[in-house]
Amino acid sequence: MDRVFGPDGLLARHLAPYQYRPGQLEMAQAVARLLDEPEDDAADRASCLVIEAETGLGKTLAYLIPAVLSGQRVVVSTNTRNLQDQILQREIPFIRERIAPDLKALCVKGRQNYLCLYRWRQLQAAGQADLLAGGEEESIESWLGETVHGDRSELHWLGSGSPLWQRICCQSHFCLGSQCPEATGCLLNRLRRDAAASQLLIVNHHLLFSDLAVRRTGYGEVLPRYETVLFDEAHHVENVATTFFGFTFSRFQVLDLCGDVERSSAADLPGTRSEGLLAAAGHLKGSAERFTAAFPEHKGRFPLQEVLTGHPEVAALHDDLKTALERLVQSLETIPDGEGPWSQYADRAWELVGRLEKITVERFDDVAPEEIGHTYWYERTDRNLTLYATPVDVAAELHDALFTQVRHCVFTSATLTTGGNFRYVLERLGLPADTPTLSLASPFDYAGRTLLYVPGTPFPEPTAPGYSAALHECLADLIGLAGGRTLALFTSLAAMDQAYRALRDRLSYPLLIQGEAPRRVLLHRFCRETASVLLAVSSFWEGVDVPGEALSLVIIDKLPFEVPSDPVIMARMNRIKALGGNPFNDYQVPRAILTLRQGVGRLMRTADDRGVIAILDTRLFSKGYGRQFRRSLPPSPVSRDLDDVAAFFRNETAQCGRPA
Repeated sequence: MDRVFGPDGLLARHLAPYQYRPGQLEMAQAVARLLDEPEDDAADRASCLVIEAETGLGKTLAYLIPAVLSGQRVVVSTNTRNLQDQILQREIPFIRERIAPDLKALCVKGRQNYLCLYRWRQLQAAGQADLLAGGEEESIESWLGETVHGDRSELHWLGSGSPLWQRICCQSHFCLGSQCPEATGCLLNRLRRDAAASQLLIVNHHLLFSDLAVRRTGYGEVLPRYETVLFDEAHHVENVATTFFGFTFSRFQVLDLCGDVERSSAADLPGTRSEGLLAAAGHLKGSAERFTAAFPEHKGRFPLQEVLTGHPEVAALHDDLKTALERLVQSLETIPDGEGPWSQYADRAWELVGRLEKITVERFDDVAPEEIGHTYWYERTDRNLTLYATPVDVAAELHDALFTQVRHCVFTSATLTTGGNFRYVLERLGLPADTPTLSLASPFDYAGRTLLYVPGTPFPEPTAPGYSAALHECLADLIGLAGGRTLALFTSLAAMDQAYRALRDRLSYPLLIQGEAPRRVLLHRFCRETASVLLAVSSFWEGVDVPGEALSLVIIDKLPFEVPSDPVIMARMNRIKALGGNPFNDYQVPRAILTLRQGVGRLMRTADDRGVIAILDTRLFSKGYGRQFRRSLPPSPVSRDLDDVAAFFRNETAQCGRPA
């Protein structure tokens, strides 16, 4: 690794601009040591390594190069498409040019990202002109003569919500397998063959856990067998794993099935044969709508048990819904095999029956909280009702589905420690306390180029009267001192909207707000209009990469504690309490720290950046847990005086913090 990452190594000679970073070399050496460990047939779980590599360290090359040199088949799993694009467009070409000319690397996406030739030919044969705008058929036919795997991202003209793509993409419940008339030219089969011949597979967390979930059923696999998994953006692993190791049943799933049955019936079956099928699908849709209407109208996430026990009509409508699904299966099974996708539709209906039963039949009146494996809840949105069975703890699932199936796992992210240690992430992933860890600080000059501002007294705490008014006043003052150039991150939509109303007639800078345009459009405007201000929530706390002057001030309204009434959070807190832990200190505080660190990380994206981080929550100093938050923040000088912020932006001094 010294010959690659050292002061006079390969990167220093061939990668411009490049600056030697000892932390990058240390990380590469640690990954290489792990992958070089001899295989131990007696080992009952993967060898794991957890690395926190803060922004600017160059962690992507630090794990990719050892992975390539190991000769093993490695899966690199990311949370975002942006990181995948960076790896494929920047890192892999460099590695091929300078290190491994014959490297076979491939990005594998979920099957819905690829065109299904059978569904495309069926659509053409059906003559459904309403889905094919002028010239689209010719464009797709021309593209099919050029594309290797039929990836929809190559169709730049096709909108993200295109109903056409939903009709022609690969979906497991439409796949005819070896019986498909288009099996020879199947683009997904070609992708699988190319993946099997590749050493490096780039995927996202959702696809990886989809693969792990499918492998557990014994009904196949999404990816070819691999020896090592490298998780980048690993702070998302628990949440994504939770999704795929649970079950869902939704109104949309039922209506989607009914719509497919109705369309196929109208296109492929004679009138007398389709009548009974259409009647069964129509009855199922009605049952799903009545079942949905029986749930309380309030939008949000709520425990399911309260509805099942407190609304007797739901139980009756549940039985009607189950019966309607079974009747649809019976109608589908009357159609002879080989006459279309009817057996796939029947399998989907049976799967929905199974999910509905798994989610609704459990009762836990006599079960201790620490023994409950899943929490059962529902979510109401404007148009949908979804029932969930979510694992309370994914550690056991990860052990069985991942750690016992591969040789090595590396978890890395810019934010994995809380209060300066890895305890929280190790416990949540089910990793032993003695798992090797490495914490590598950012090489950026936070001490000389940034300032951390927290309001002093008498600024009120978030729960105190007058907080909103004080917050809006402070926002206006800070934005004025920065001359715009501000990303303001909020912990709720309501707080963001209130701030927007308070500031829109007061600021002279362009004021952007999440929701008024697509994310990429907002970020493009924010970068281009240097003095602009962007107000945002949720997804903007991470993945926003705006180097330079356009982002000189990051404001966070308050510490991002999650709502404890959320059913999944509530179940996990109850589990921790039942096992003798402290839910607030052991769960809520660490999760809030990780989110806060992601938000704070939006400021410094390059070594030349400079600016102010403002966290408008005095609990950082007034509460005992505030020390954990402060220990987790970058080593910026701290001030509780707006005059210091003004001085910073006047460039009087870069280190103007006063003792707090």
